[in-house]
Amino acid sequence: MEQNDKANSYRKLLNRLQEDSWELELLISGFAIFGLFYALDPIAHKMQVAQFDNNNVFVFILVIIHFSVQILIFNLLLHVLLRGLWIGSLGMRYVFGEIDFDKLNYGEQFTSYLKRKVGSFDDYIRKLENICSIIFAISFLLVFYIFSFFIIGFILIGLNSEAPDWMIVILRIVSTLFAFGVLLTFFDFVTQGLLKKNKWTAKIYFPFYWTFSILTLSFLYRPLVYNLLDNKHGRRISFVLIPFYILIYIVFHLGFQKSNFITPASTKVSNSKVANGSNYEDEIEKNKNIFIGEFAIQSKVITQPFLKIMVPLNDRIEDSLVAFNPNLKPSTDKRGLFFKSQISFVRNQIDYDGFCNAYLNAFEKMYTFKIDSIAYITQFAISNVNNELGFESYIGIQDLSEGKHIIEFLSSKYNDTDTLVSIRKVPFWYYKN
Repeated sequence: MEQNDKANSYRKLLNRLQEDSWELELLISGFAIFGLFYALDPIAHKMQVAQFDNNNVFVFILVIIHFSVQILIFNLLLHVLLRGLWIGSLGMRYVFGEIDFDKLNYGEQFTSYLKRKVGSFDDYIRKLENICSIIFAISFLLVFYIFSFFIIGFILIGLNSEAPDWMIVILRIVSTLFAFGVLLTFFDFVTQGLLKKNKWTAKIYFPFYWTFSILTLSFLYRPLVYNLLDNKHGRRISFVLIPFYILIYIVFHLGFQKSNFITPASTKVSNSKVANGSNYEDEIEKNKNIFIGEFAIQSKVITQPFLKIMVPLNDRIEDSLVAFNPNLKPSTDKRGLFFKSQISFVRNQIDYDGFCNAYLNAFEKMYTFKIDSIAYITQFAISNVNNELGFESYIGIQDLSEGKHIIEFLSSKYNDTDTLVSIRKVPFWYYKN
Protein backbone atom coordinates (compact mmCIF):
# COMPACT_ATOMS: atom_id res chain seq x y z
CA MET A 1 0.00 0.00 0.00
CA GLU A 2 2.81 2.37 0.96
CA GLN A 3 4.61 1.51 -2.29
CA ASN A 4 1.48 2.35 -4.34
CA ASP A 5 1.13 5.68 -2.53
CA LYS A 6 4.75 6.52 -3.35
CA ALA A 7 4.20 5.56 -7.01
CA ASN A 8 1.06 7.71 -7.21
CA SER A 9 2.74 10.70 -5.59
CA TYR A 10 5.71 10.31 -7.95
CA ARG A 11 3.35 10.23 -10.95
CA LYS A 12 1.71 13.43 -9.69
CA LEU A 13 5.14 15.02 -9.38
CA LEU A 14 6.03 13.98 -12.93
CA ASN A 15 2.73 15.31 -14.26
CA ARG A 16 3.34 18.64 -12.53
CA LEU A 17 6.90 18.83 -13.88
CA GLN A 18 5.61 17.87 -17.32
CA GLU A 19 3.19 20.80 -17.28
CA ASP A 20 5.96 23.26 -16.36
CA SER A 21 8.71 21.72 -18.52
CA TRP A 22 8.33 24.32 -21.28
CA GLU A 23 10.06 26.92 -19.10
CA LEU A 24 13.10 24.67 -18.65
CA GLU A 25 13.05 23.80 -22.36
CA LEU A 26 13.22 27.45 -23.38
CA LEU A 27 15.94 28.20 -20.82
CA ILE A 28 18.12 25.27 -21.93
CA SER A 29 17.51 25.99 -25.63
CA GLY A 30 18.53 29.63 -25.21
CA PHE A 31 21.81 28.82 -23.44
CA ALA A 32 22.55 25.95 -25.84
CA ILE A 33 21.95 28.07 -28.98
CA PHE A 34 24.20 30.83 -27.61
CA GLY A 35 27.02 28.35 -26.84
CA LEU A 36 26.68 26.41 -30.10
CA PHE A 37 26.90 29.55 -32.25
CA TYR A 38 30.15 30.48 -30.49
CA ALA A 39 31.46 26.92 -30.98
CA LEU A 40 31.09 26.92 -34.79
CA ASP A 41 34.16 29.06 -35.60
CA PRO A 42 36.58 27.34 -33.16
CA ILE A 43 35.53 23.90 -34.49
CA ALA A 44 35.98 25.07 -38.10
CA HIS A 45 39.42 26.46 -37.19
CA LYS A 46 40.46 23.20 -35.49
CA MET A 47 39.30 21.35 -38.61
CA GLN A 48 41.52 23.52 -40.80
CA VAL A 49 44.46 22.94 -38.45
CA ALA A 50 43.89 19.18 -38.66
CA GLN A 51 43.78 19.41 -42.48
CA PHE A 52 47.03 21.37 -42.46
CA ASP A 53 48.64 18.70 -40.23
CA ASN A 54 47.30 15.90 -42.49
CA ASN A 55 45.54 14.47 -39.44
CA ASN A 56 42.75 12.66 -41.27
CA VAL A 57 41.35 11.13 -38.08
CA PHE A 58 40.75 14.53 -36.46
CA VAL A 59 39.48 15.99 -39.76
CA PHE A 60 36.82 13.26 -39.99
CA ILE A 61 35.82 13.69 -36.33
CA LEU A 62 35.66 17.49 -36.54
CA VAL A 63 33.61 17.41 -39.76
CA ILE A 64 31.01 15.29 -37.95
CA ILE A 65 31.08 17.59 -34.91
CA HIS A 66 30.71 20.71 -37.06
CA PHE A 67 27.76 19.28 -38.99
CA SER A 68 26.17 18.02 -35.76
CA VAL A 69 26.45 21.47 -34.17
CA GLN A 70 24.70 22.95 -37.21
CA ILE A 71 21.89 20.38 -36.86
CA LEU A 72 21.56 21.09 -33.12
CA ILE A 73 21.34 24.84 -33.78
CA PHE A 74 18.61 24.24 -36.38
CA ASN A 75 16.66 21.92 -34.03
CA LEU A 76 16.85 24.28 -31.06
CA LEU A 77 15.96 27.37 -33.12
CA LEU A 78 12.98 25.48 -34.54
CA HIS A 79 12.03 24.47 -31.00
CA VAL A 80 12.23 28.08 -29.73
CA LEU A 81 10.21 29.32 -32.73
CA LEU A 82 7.45 26.72 -32.27
CA ARG A 83 7.45 27.12 -28.48
CA GLY A 84 6.99 30.88 -29.01
CA LEU A 85 4.08 30.12 -31.34
CA TRP A 86 2.64 27.84 -28.63
CA ILE A 87 2.91 30.57 -25.98
CA GLY A 88 1.28 33.04 -28.36
CA SER A 89 -1.54 30.55 -29.02
CA LEU A 90 -2.14 30.18 -25.28
CA GLY A 91 -2.43 33.95 -25.01
CA MET A 92 -4.91 34.09 -27.89
CA ARG A 93 -6.94 31.29 -26.33
CA TYR A 94 -7.13 33.27 -23.07
CA VAL A 95 -8.35 36.39 -24.92
CA PHE A 96 -10.53 34.93 -27.69
CA GLY A 97 -11.38 31.40 -26.55
CA GLU A 98 -12.23 28.73 -29.16
CA ILE A 99 -12.61 29.28 -32.90
CA ASP A 100 -16.24 30.06 -33.80
CA PHE A 101 -16.51 29.07 -37.46
CA ASP A 102 -20.16 30.13 -37.63
CA LYS A 103 -19.23 33.77 -36.89
CA LEU A 104 -16.99 33.78 -39.96
CA ASN A 105 -20.16 33.50 -42.05
CA TYR A 106 -18.49 31.35 -44.73
CA GLY A 107 -20.38 29.12 -47.11
CA GLU A 108 -21.41 25.67 -45.90
CA GLN A 109 -18.73 23.92 -47.97
CA PHE A 110 -15.89 26.04 -46.51
CA THR A 111 -17.30 25.91 -42.99
CA SER A 112 -17.50 22.10 -42.94
CA TYR A 113 -14.06 21.82 -44.56
CA LEU A 114 -12.43 24.15 -42.01
CA LYS A 115 -14.11 22.42 -39.07
CA ARG A 116 -12.76 19.11 -40.35
CA LYS A 117 -9.25 20.25 -41.26
CA VAL A 118 -8.55 23.02 -38.71
CA GLY A 119 -10.45 21.51 -35.82
CA SER A 120 -10.61 23.05 -32.40
CA PHE A 121 -8.07 25.59 -31.16
CA ASP A 122 -7.33 23.41 -28.13
CA ASP A 123 -6.29 20.55 -30.43
CA TYR A 124 -3.98 22.93 -32.30
CA ILE A 125 -2.31 23.99 -29.03
CA ARG A 126 -1.97 20.35 -27.95
CA LYS A 127 -0.32 19.39 -31.26
CA LEU A 128 2.10 22.31 -30.98
CA GLU A 129 2.98 21.21 -27.44
CA ASN A 130 3.67 17.64 -28.60
CA ILE A 131 5.80 18.77 -31.56
CA CYS A 132 7.87 21.13 -29.37
CA SER A 133 8.57 18.44 -26.78
CA ILE A 134 9.49 15.86 -29.45
CA ILE A 135 11.86 18.24 -31.26
CA PHE A 136 13.52 19.18 -27.95
CA ALA A 137 14.00 15.51 -27.06
CA ILE A 138 15.37 14.69 -30.54
CA SER A 139 17.86 17.58 -30.26
CA PHE A 140 19.51 16.12 -27.19
CA LEU A 141 19.21 12.57 -28.45
CA LEU A 142 21.55 13.76 -31.21
CA VAL A 143 24.16 14.61 -28.56
CA PHE A 144 24.10 11.00 -27.34
CA TYR A 145 24.22 9.69 -30.91
CA ILE A 146 27.31 11.81 -31.60
CA PHE A 147 28.92 10.57 -28.38
CA SER A 148 28.21 6.98 -29.43
CA PHE A 149 29.68 7.68 -32.85
CA PHE A 150 32.94 8.86 -31.27
CA ILE A 151 33.22 5.76 -29.12
CA ILE A 152 32.76 3.54 -32.19
CA GLY A 153 35.21 5.65 -34.19
CA PHE A 154 37.95 5.45 -31.56
CA ILE A 155 37.49 1.69 -31.22
CA LEU A 156 37.84 1.28 -35.02
CA ILE A 157 40.97 3.45 -34.99
CA GLY A 158 42.42 1.36 -32.18
CA LEU A 159 41.67 -1.92 -33.98
CA ASN A 160 43.34 -0.65 -37.16
CA SER A 161 46.43 0.83 -35.51
CA GLU A 162 49.89 -0.67 -35.74
CA ALA A 163 50.42 -3.91 -33.80
CA PRO A 164 52.91 -6.79 -33.59
CA ASP A 165 52.77 -9.29 -36.47
CA TRP A 166 51.27 -12.05 -34.32
CA MET A 167 48.30 -9.80 -33.41
CA ILE A 168 47.53 -8.51 -36.92
CA VAL A 169 45.40 -11.52 -37.94
CA ILE A 170 43.41 -11.40 -34.68
CA LEU A 171 42.87 -7.65 -34.96
CA ARG A 172 41.73 -7.98 -38.58
CA ILE A 173 39.14 -10.62 -37.64
CA VAL A 174 37.88 -8.53 -34.71
CA SER A 175 37.90 -5.37 -36.86
CA THR A 176 35.87 -7.10 -39.60
CA LEU A 177 33.27 -8.38 -37.12
CA PHE A 178 33.14 -4.97 -35.47
CA ALA A 179 32.64 -3.18 -38.82
CA PHE A 180 29.88 -5.67 -39.72
CA GLY A 181 28.21 -4.95 -36.37
CA VAL A 182 28.46 -1.19 -37.01
CA LEU A 183 26.70 -1.61 -40.37
CA LEU A 184 23.94 -3.78 -38.84
CA THR A 185 23.42 -1.32 -35.98
CA PHE A 186 23.29 1.64 -38.36
CA PHE A 187 20.83 -0.16 -40.66
CA ASP A 188 18.60 -1.04 -37.71
CA PHE A 189 18.78 2.55 -36.47
CA VAL A 190 17.86 4.07 -39.87
CA THR A 191 14.98 1.60 -40.42
CA GLN A 192 13.77 2.18 -36.83
CA GLY A 193 14.22 -1.40 -35.64
CA LEU A 194 13.57 -3.45 -38.81
CA LEU A 195 16.09 -6.15 -37.79
CA LYS A 196 14.29 -6.66 -34.48
CA LYS A 197 10.94 -7.43 -36.13
CA ASN A 198 11.84 -10.68 -37.89
CA LYS A 199 12.43 -13.78 -35.74
CA TRP A 200 15.56 -14.97 -37.61
CA THR A 201 17.21 -11.60 -38.16
CA ALA A 202 16.53 -10.76 -34.52
CA LYS A 203 18.51 -13.85 -33.39
CA ILE A 204 21.47 -12.91 -35.59
CA TYR A 205 21.34 -9.25 -34.67
CA PHE A 206 20.83 -9.62 -30.89
CA PRO A 207 24.52 -10.35 -29.96
CA PHE A 208 25.61 -7.29 -31.94
CA TYR A 209 22.82 -5.21 -30.41
CA TRP A 210 23.80 -6.28 -26.88
CA THR A 211 27.50 -5.58 -27.51
CA PHE A 212 26.97 -2.16 -29.06
CA SER A 213 24.44 -1.11 -26.42
CA ILE A 214 27.25 -1.50 -23.87
CA LEU A 215 30.03 0.01 -26.01
CA THR A 216 27.99 3.07 -27.01
CA LEU A 217 26.40 3.52 -23.57
CA SER A 218 23.00 3.48 -25.27
CA PHE A 219 21.41 2.02 -22.12
CA LEU A 220 21.57 5.60 -20.78
CA TYR A 221 19.15 6.97 -23.40
CA ARG A 222 17.44 3.85 -24.82
CA PRO A 223 14.10 4.48 -22.98
CA LEU A 224 13.94 7.91 -24.66
CA VAL A 225 14.48 6.32 -28.10
CA TYR A 226 11.78 3.67 -27.70
CA ASN A 227 9.35 6.14 -26.17
CA LEU A 228 9.86 8.24 -29.30
CA LEU A 229 9.52 5.34 -31.76
CA ASP A 230 6.35 3.84 -30.26
CA ASN A 231 4.49 7.07 -31.06
CA LYS A 232 3.42 7.78 -34.63
CA HIS A 233 3.98 11.54 -34.17
CA GLY A 234 7.52 10.88 -32.94
CA ARG A 235 8.30 8.67 -35.94
CA ARG A 236 6.79 11.17 -38.38
CA ILE A 237 8.72 14.13 -36.98
CA SER A 238 11.96 12.10 -37.04
CA PHE A 239 11.45 11.38 -40.75
CA VAL A 240 10.33 14.94 -41.57
CA LEU A 241 13.49 16.42 -40.01
CA ILE A 242 15.86 14.36 -42.20
CA PRO A 243 15.24 16.43 -45.40
CA PHE A 244 15.88 19.59 -43.35
CA TYR A 245 19.24 18.18 -42.21
CA ILE A 246 20.16 17.55 -45.85
CA LEU A 247 19.04 21.10 -46.66
CA ILE A 248 21.27 22.47 -43.86
CA TYR A 249 24.27 20.69 -45.35
CA ILE A 250 23.50 22.12 -48.81
CA VAL A 251 22.94 25.68 -47.52
CA PHE A 252 26.19 25.72 -45.51
CA HIS A 253 28.11 24.57 -48.62
CA LEU A 254 26.66 27.06 -51.10
CA GLY A 255 29.02 29.57 -52.71
CA PHE A 256 28.94 32.43 -55.18
CA GLN A 257 31.14 32.59 -58.28
CA LYS A 258 32.17 36.07 -59.45
CA SER A 259 33.99 35.20 -62.67
CA ASN A 260 33.94 32.71 -65.54
CA PHE A 261 37.74 32.67 -65.62
CA ILE A 262 39.06 33.29 -62.10
CA THR A 263 37.57 31.20 -59.28
CA PRO A 264 38.51 30.70 -55.60
CA ALA A 265 39.51 27.11 -56.45
CA SER A 266 41.93 28.27 -59.18
CA THR A 267 43.65 30.68 -56.77
CA LYS A 268 44.02 28.36 -53.78
CA VAL A 269 47.70 27.72 -54.58
CA SER A 270 50.37 30.14 -55.71
CA ASN A 271 52.18 30.00 -59.04
CA SER A 272 54.01 32.49 -61.24
CA LYS A 273 50.67 34.27 -61.94
CA VAL A 274 48.86 33.76 -58.61
CA ALA A 275 49.91 35.14 -55.21
CA ASN A 276 47.98 33.14 -52.59
CA GLY A 277 48.14 34.36 -48.98
CA SER A 278 49.28 30.95 -47.69
CA ASN A 279 52.81 31.64 -48.98
CA TYR A 280 53.34 34.97 -47.17
CA GLU A 281 53.93 35.11 -43.41
CA ASP A 282 52.38 38.55 -42.88
CA GLU A 283 49.14 37.38 -44.56
CA ILE A 284 49.10 34.24 -42.40
CA GLU A 285 49.60 36.26 -39.21
CA LYS A 286 46.69 38.59 -40.09
CA ASN A 287 44.22 35.77 -40.79
CA LYS A 288 44.02 32.80 -38.42
CA ASN A 289 42.19 30.77 -41.09
CA ILE A 290 45.13 30.90 -43.52
CA PHE A 291 47.80 28.24 -43.07
CA ILE A 292 51.26 28.10 -44.54
CA GLY A 293 51.48 26.34 -47.91
CA GLU A 294 54.44 24.31 -49.19
CA PHE A 295 56.66 27.20 -48.06
CA ALA A 296 56.33 30.87 -47.13
CA ILE A 297 58.35 34.07 -47.38
CA GLN A 298 57.89 37.10 -45.14
CA SER A 299 55.74 39.22 -47.49
CA LYS A 300 54.68 39.91 -51.07
CA VAL A 301 56.66 43.14 -51.05
CA ILE A 302 60.23 42.75 -49.78
CA THR A 303 62.19 45.83 -48.67
CA GLN A 304 64.91 44.02 -46.70
CA PRO A 305 68.08 42.71 -48.42
CA PHE A 306 67.09 39.11 -47.61
CA LEU A 307 64.28 36.57 -48.04
CA LYS A 308 63.12 34.58 -45.05
CA ILE A 309 62.04 31.07 -46.09
CA MET A 310 59.85 28.87 -43.91
CA VAL A 311 59.04 25.28 -44.93
CA PRO A 312 56.51 23.47 -42.68
CA LEU A 313 57.24 19.86 -41.73
CA ASN A 314 54.74 17.26 -42.93
CA ASP A 315 54.59 13.51 -43.53
CA ARG A 316 55.41 13.85 -47.23
CA ILE A 317 58.66 15.73 -46.56
CA GLU A 318 59.77 13.39 -43.78
CA ASP A 319 59.03 10.31 -45.92
CA SER A 320 61.11 11.79 -48.74
CA LEU A 321 64.03 12.45 -46.35
CA VAL A 322 63.93 8.85 -45.07
CA ALA A 323 63.82 7.57 -48.67
CA PHE A 324 66.79 9.84 -49.52
CA ASN A 325 68.77 8.73 -46.45
CA PRO A 326 67.66 5.26 -45.20
CA ASN A 327 69.82 5.69 -42.07
CA LEU A 328 67.20 8.13 -40.78
CA LYS A 329 64.50 5.44 -40.73
CA PRO A 330 63.36 4.89 -37.11
CA SER A 331 62.79 1.46 -35.63
CA THR A 332 59.15 2.40 -34.94
CA ASP A 333 57.05 5.11 -36.55
CA LYS A 334 55.96 7.38 -33.68
CA ARG A 335 53.96 9.82 -35.80
CA GLY A 336 50.24 10.16 -35.18
CA LEU A 337 48.11 10.48 -32.06
CA PHE A 338 49.81 10.38 -28.67
CA PHE A 339 49.01 11.08 -25.04
CA LYS A 340 50.38 14.41 -23.82
CA SER A 341 52.27 13.95 -20.59
CA GLN A 342 54.02 16.42 -18.34
CA ILE A 343 57.03 14.09 -18.35
CA SER A 344 59.20 14.16 -21.47
CA PHE A 345 62.14 11.92 -22.19
CA VAL A 346 65.03 13.54 -24.09
CA ARG A 347 67.67 11.41 -25.77
CA ASN A 348 71.40 11.95 -25.20
CA GLN A 349 72.39 15.43 -26.50
CA ILE A 350 75.25 14.03 -28.63
CA ASP A 351 72.94 11.52 -30.34
CA TYR A 352 70.32 14.22 -30.84
CA ASP A 353 72.80 16.66 -32.43
CA GLY A 354 74.01 13.94 -34.78
CA PHE A 355 70.45 13.10 -35.75
CA CYS A 356 69.63 16.79 -36.40
CA ASN A 357 72.72 17.20 -38.59
CA ALA A 358 71.81 14.15 -40.70
CA TYR A 359 68.18 15.30 -40.90
CA LEU A 360 69.09 18.83 -42.05
CA ASN A 361 71.75 17.58 -44.49
CA ALA A 362 69.18 15.32 -46.13
CA PHE A 363 66.71 18.22 -46.37
CA GLU A 364 69.28 20.61 -47.90
CA LYS A 365 70.33 18.02 -50.49
CA MET A 366 66.75 16.99 -51.24
CA TYR A 367 65.22 20.46 -51.62
CA THR A 368 66.40 23.51 -53.56
CA PHE A 369 65.25 27.12 -53.96
CA LYS A 370 65.62 29.17 -57.14
CA ILE A 371 64.92 32.84 -57.76
CA ASP A 372 64.25 33.61 -61.44
CA SER A 373 65.70 30.17 -62.39
CA ILE A 374 68.96 30.78 -60.48
CA ALA A 375 69.68 28.26 -57.70
CA TYR A 376 70.64 29.65 -54.27
CA ILE A 377 72.63 27.91 -51.55
CA THR A 378 70.46 27.55 -48.46
CA GLN A 379 71.41 26.65 -44.89
CA PHE A 380 68.40 25.60 -42.87
CA ALA A 381 67.71 25.30 -39.16
CA ILE A 382 64.87 23.37 -37.54
CA SER A 383 62.15 25.81 -36.47
CA ASN A 384 59.49 25.54 -33.76
CA VAL A 385 56.99 28.42 -33.61
CA ASN A 386 53.90 27.85 -31.43
CA ASN A 387 54.52 24.10 -31.62
CA GLU A 388 54.52 24.21 -35.45
CA LEU A 389 57.64 22.40 -36.66
CA GLY A 390 59.46 23.29 -39.86
CA PHE A 391 62.67 24.43 -41.55
CA GLU A 392 63.86 28.04 -41.64
CA SER A 393 66.51 29.78 -43.77
CA TYR A 394 67.48 33.18 -45.20
CA ILE A 395 68.68 34.14 -48.71
CA GLY A 396 70.50 37.40 -49.50
CA ILE A 397 68.80 39.29 -52.37
CA GLN A 398 70.58 42.65 -52.27
CA ASP A 399 71.81 42.12 -55.84
CA LEU A 400 68.32 41.58 -57.30
CA SER A 401 66.83 44.27 -59.50
CA GLU A 402 63.72 46.07 -58.27
CA GLY A 403 60.36 44.71 -59.41
CA LYS A 404 58.63 41.33 -59.67
CA HIS A 405 60.54 38.07 -59.13
CA ILE A 406 59.61 34.38 -58.84
CA ILE A 407 60.94 32.14 -56.07
CA GLU A 408 60.61 28.42 -56.82
CA PHE A 409 60.69 25.44 -54.43
CA LEU A 410 62.09 22.27 -56.04
CA SER A 411 62.70 18.68 -54.95
CA SER A 412 65.35 16.19 -56.08
CA LYS A 413 64.49 12.62 -56.97
CA TYR A 414 65.55 10.08 -54.35
CA ASN A 415 68.36 8.50 -56.38
CA ASP A 416 69.18 11.45 -58.66
CA THR A 417 70.09 14.79 -57.06
CA ASP A 418 70.64 16.38 -60.49
CA THR A 419 66.99 16.04 -61.59
CA LEU A 420 64.75 18.63 -59.94
CA VAL A 421 60.95 18.64 -59.81
CA SER A 422 59.12 21.93 -59.23
CA ILE A 423 56.84 21.94 -56.18
CA ARG A 424 55.61 25.54 -55.98
CA LYS A 425 56.33 28.94 -57.56
CA VAL A 426 55.55 32.13 -55.61
CA PRO A 427 55.79 35.71 -56.90
CA PHE A 428 57.19 38.61 -54.85
CA TRP A 429 58.18 42.23 -55.45
CA TYR A 430 61.54 43.59 -54.31
CA TYR A 431 62.10 47.30 -53.66
CA LYS A 432 65.15 48.58 -51.83
CA ASN A 433 64.72 50.96 -48.93
